[in-house]
Amino acid sequence: MKTIHVGAAALNQTPLDWVGNAANIRRAIVEARDRGVALLCLPELCLTGYGCEDAFYAPGTRRMARRVLNELLADTQGLAVSMGLPILHEGSLFNACAFVVDGRLVGMTLKQHLAGDGLHYEPRWFKPWPGGAVTEVNLDGERVPAGDLVYDIGGVRVGFEICEDAWVANRSGATLSHRGVDVILNPSASHFAFGKQAVRRRLVADGSRAFNATYVYSNLLGNEAGRAIYDGGGLIGTCGSLIAQGPRIGFQDVALTDAVVDIDATRTQRAQIASRPPRVGRDDGLVSIDFTLPESAETPHEQVAAEWETGDHIDEEEFTRAIALGLFDYARKSHSSGFVVSLSGGADSTAVVCLVRLMVDFGVDQLGASGFADRFGVEAGEDAESITAAILTTAYQATRNSSDTTRDAACVVAQAIGARHLELDVDAINQSYIELIEGAVGRPLTWERDDVALQNIQARVRAPGVWMLANIENKLLLATSNRSEAAVGYTTMDGDTCGGISPIAGIDKAFLRRWLGWLESVGPSGVGPVAAVAVVNRLTPTAELRPLAQSQTDEDDLMPYDVLDAIEHEAIGLKRSPAEALARLKIQFEQYNDAALRLWVDRFFRLWSRNQWKRERFAPSFHVDDKNLDPKTWCRFPILSGGFKRELAELGRD
Repeated sequence: MKTIHVGAAALNQTPLDWVGNAANIRRAIVEARDRGVALLCLPELCLTGYGCEDAFYAPGTRRMARRVLNELLADTQGLAVSMGLPILHEGSLFNACAFVVDGRLVGMTLKQHLAGDGLHYEPRWFKPWPGGAVTEVNLDGERVPAGDLVYDIGGVRVGFEICEDAWVANRSGATLSHRGVDVILNPSASHFAFGKQAVRRRLVADGSRAFNATYVYSNLLGNEAGRAIYDGGGLIGTCGSLIAQGPRIGFQDVALTDAVVDIDATRTQRAQIASRPPRVGRDDGLVSIDFTLPESAETPHEQVAAEWETGDHIDEEEFTRAIALGLFDYARKSHSSGFVVSLSGGADSTAVVCLVRLMVDFGVDQLGASGFADRFGVEAGEDAESITAAILTTAYQATRNSSDTTRDAACVVAQAIGARHLELDVDAINQSYIELIEGAVGRPLTWERDDVALQNIQARVRAPGVWMLANIENKLLLATSNRSEAAVGYTTMDGDTCGGISPIAGIDKAFLRRWLGWLESVGPSGVGPVAAVAVVNRLTPTAELRPLAQSQTDEDDLMPYDVLDAIEHEAIGLKRSPAEALARLKIQFEQYNDAALRLWVDRFFRLWSRNQWKRERFAPSFHVDDKNLDPKTWCRFPILSGGFKRELAELGRD
């Protein structure tokens, strides 16, 4: 039996943070050595950060990455470690994994398949490396093997599938298996999305079975560059089984997953496959290294999925933890001292402030109260309540159209979560604007003639005050718009869209309402429910921008939210025409008549086309599933268009 100790480290990196990124890499190497790990896989592009975008083009970025790599070589004595960085070869940029063994750079494996869908944009910067091709690259005067390489470390063969290389139909692992690879390393930058970890588990377990190898998967962790959240969760599989899985969506900068694996077992499994053709002759991509990975008889501590990953509310748990981690990283990496939220007493702003409080709960649990508070640069007590009061300011901003019901709801929620809560009466400011414009245009403004303008000015007068609070407290102003509102533009630019980050703009209203119901009655594992949100859950969603006598509701203005989200899925997610979307809705929503469904489909497509300019101006949002509407990273649509006029005209014909 030949056993080796392998590890995968999840790292919370930041683009171009050379000092911080190197510190995390060193910490991972030290922890791996302490645990007895001999072969360590680090995430994709971990030296530079994955989200450098056009900074990848800058020669200075690549030079500094090589400098940091060289500085880290000495830390790898006695280990084999992979580290990712961009390299320039023959005029083209490549996404590379530097393989370092016992303090020496022995080769560069270059990524063969580039992620170019969803929020990924790799083909803008990098070129795909052809499978089977090998060369040498010049790194500061040193010639280093590069390309589609296999490394022989004292008789143990190691190869790479770099992130997307494992997600395509023609996976590199099949070729690696034919070349006799014992261990496949997968350095990844795989963003969080609902249910994605289950796919990764199958990818690792099935890869270890199909390729007859040990499979080691590492991933980034946290909000690396602003929008994408990475969930970490290192995975190790062998002989078709998942034998170790690391923590996900945690607040630590480094999370190591390790296991002792039997190389002889995978070799025996490979030898027993009758259909596997023998490989004979020379392997031009084989790099032989005069170093022996130490054998290990140690058994690492058991590493299994957390309790919250195995319950009945995985989507709610994942959403809570992903947004909480996204907020934590965004604030500390932007050197902010906390958050300001305009708390209306409605579902959206309530969800946002509860997520901030849950961020505190998770952070205090994982980092300790002082460790968590230090990340925000604030002095607070030793409990979550005092920390929340220090980092979260909420403000209820009333006009004459605001109700006591929402005022009381905002107060109850703020008190329950421990926020510093303010009440600001902005009605006089609102009226001053109305009077100013009435004098300018020479007529009174009325609800019959000026409905939208009178609604919007109320939302806009609320912005300066909370921006001012954010400025004087060095805090981030959080916008509270959700994805359903973004789809149809049911939001006021420079009003409720104001903020430096929009944490729930990637999720639909129907999910948020379900989530708030779960938060009231169940809550996250280890934290429990926030019963106070009951005061919000029993209210009908309303913008409260018209006179109270009009009993304004969001769904009366638009359509039922479950219908809106279904149309968005059909029209934007699946790219179906108005007629096709209507046909699908008739099957899904039998409780509504055809005329109502036709009206709502027509309304959605018109509002979608009319309001692309708003989506272009939204604050950055977090990606939490694969239906994001962010035009900068996901869903592109022209600002000016024909607006589906012909399609909608034909929609009314039976």
